Amino acid sequence: MNDESTGVSRRKFIDSLTKAAALSTVSLTGLPSAAFAADSKKDIEADDHRFLCKPYLHSIEHAIMYIRCITNKNSYCWVEYNEPGKPAQKAHTLSDGLVDANNRVHEIKLTGLKPGTTYEYKVIAKEIKDFQPYKLTYGETISSDVHSFTTFNPAAKETQWLVLNDIHDRPASFQQLLQLNDNDPYQYVFLNGDMFDYQTDEKQIIDHLLTPCTESFAAQKSMLFVRGNHETRGKYARQLKDYFSAPNGAYFSFQSGPVFTIALDTGEDKEDTHPVYAGIVDFDQFRIQQAAWLEQQLKSKACKKAKYKVVMMHIPTFYSGDAHGTLHCRELFSSLFDKYKIDLLICGHTHTYGVHPPVAGKHNYPIIIGGGPTNGKRTLIKVHADQQSLNVLMLKDDGTEVGKYTVNPNR
Repeated sequence: MNDESTGVSRRKFIDSLTKAAALSTVSLTGLPSAAFAADSKKDIEADDHRFLCKPYLHSIEHAIMYIRCITNKNSYCWVEYNEPGKPAQKAHTLSDGLVDANNRVHEIKLTGLKPGTTYEYKVIAKEIKDFQPYKLTYGETISSDVHSFTTFNPAAKETQWLVLNDIHDRPASFQQLLQLNDNDPYQYVFLNGDMFDYQTDEKQIIDHLLTPCTESFAAQKSMLFVRGNHETRGKYARQLKDYFSAPNGAYFSFQSGPVFTIALDTGEDKEDTHPVYAGIVDFDQFRIQQAAWLEQQLKSKACKKAKYKVVMMHIPTFYSGDAHGTLHCRELFSSLFDKYKIDLLICGHTHTYGVHPPVAGKHNYPIIIGGGPTNGKRTLIKVHADQQSLNVLMLKDDGTEVGKYTVNPNR
């Protein structure tokens, strides 16, 4: 969300969070009640052993897939996977000789995968009822349905992906927007910040993100995510990262077909010294660190070799008011985008969708900005790149085309 004035009062900020909290408690219609987390840890643990949502996928590499799941009881969790028609393999997570266990939020890393290859998988979790120094007592074993995924292929001649931004605790929007894609192929879905208003607890993450995403795509397609300024707020903001596999941290790069993609975390939109942050943030330094990393990525052999260079981040460098976050992103990132000639920047934050072609002397790259959270402003961004061109299509929530842009290689 774009806070246009840097002088937002503390009361106005808190009032807006209170309003958002009321919205965030509304149940997502159309999803089974069993998919929702219980109201408290005590209630969760009183239930039979179960998964709190379907498994979900994260990957930015062709040979690796991270499979995540959440159980309501402490468990030992593993994945069985195989290419169709071949014997199953077992994978679990190992840390310094210890198999990860006796936890509820699970991450299993599959390695040695083939590029552009389909795998079937299921997740199994064995409840740990009691963990004594020399005796472990297991409980019920549960298994997910069988799902499948296809690994990235960096040598592919084309790629497609979808971008969502600024959902703001409206979980029904995921399915409503993704259905606009019809049956067009895509490799992954990129969540470009502000999926929430602020972070409250695990239940919010499950109910308002993981459940709608796994019901729509995330058990079969990789879900990639960068924070917006609203993911940095709230008492649970520091735990949000525990639910996502980000081996390269909050910002990262990867190759998908002819596209080299860089994802940046733009942090907060106000000064670090603003009273609402209470002295416990330092996003200026965080962005400065990213700028140094960004230049190394743009200078890399993989980036130079790619037919297209795309950056995705929440706060745009332009067309986003004059708040501190926008100006700092512009100062640090925009000159690098110009210097190394990126082909496209995809953002959100402003709640005003738009396609902004390059402007000489201002920014030499096109900027695509997705819409906002309310009906009539929500957007789905579709990107398709092949050897001839990279094409962006932006659809409003009623299916109306509201923007498109074409990039020719080696512009």
